Amino acid sequence: MKKMTTTVLDELLLRYPSLAVCSKAITLAIELVIRAYERDAVVFTCGNGGSAADADHIVGELLKGFVRRRPLPKADREALSREAGLDGDYLASRLQCGLRAMSLMSQQSLSSAVANDLGGDLGPAQQLYGMGRRGDVLIALSTSGNARNVALACHVAKLRGITIIGMTGMAGGRLAELADLCIKVPEKETYRVQELHLPVYHALCQAVETFFYDE
Repeated sequence: MKKMTTTVLDELLLRYPSLAVCSKAITLAIELVIRAYERDAVVFTCGNGGSAADADHIVGELLKGFVRRRPLPKADREALSREAGLDGDYLASRLQCGLRAMSLMSQQSLSSAVANDLGGDLGPAQQLYGMGRRGDVLIALSTSGNARNVALACHVAKLRGITIIGMTGMAGGRLAELADLCIKVPEKETYRVQELHLPVYHALCQAVETFFYDE
């Protein structure tokens, strides 16, 4: 795992040398996510605005192939072909293995119901309370570190025994205090923080994928 992570980080820092200050935190985040998946845990994500889009983006890279092929196990391919005929052959040849992940920002009907009935900042916290379990991971994104809905979700994560990986700007804010590990990219302006968050979580997803699907 160490060699693989080093290679991904070397490529990241070659393109974004300013992220060298975050290299240790990124390495630890990769290790936390890998260990969680080895326990068959789930990775949850949350954020606001552009960071909510990033939360969805992370899940997209985990649930299907990112930079590597993820063919189904032979037993699953054979079972699909045997049980579902031509549809089974289609599924067996096209489906990919997924790493279990869920964005707490993408359930619009639930989020609107929570906002209407309970409070507009409770959507991620409510979902995490209902679905999160000890040993899961929450990747929480906030450029300032002070988003209230993200902080509330982190409190629920602590209650549930869920490891929190924060992603913020250099100030860190409240999220840096709540997170078990915080990646504070060296920028202050919102759009600049988001510009650095993307290559960081891409590197994390690539390293995790390579660990489990090293072809």
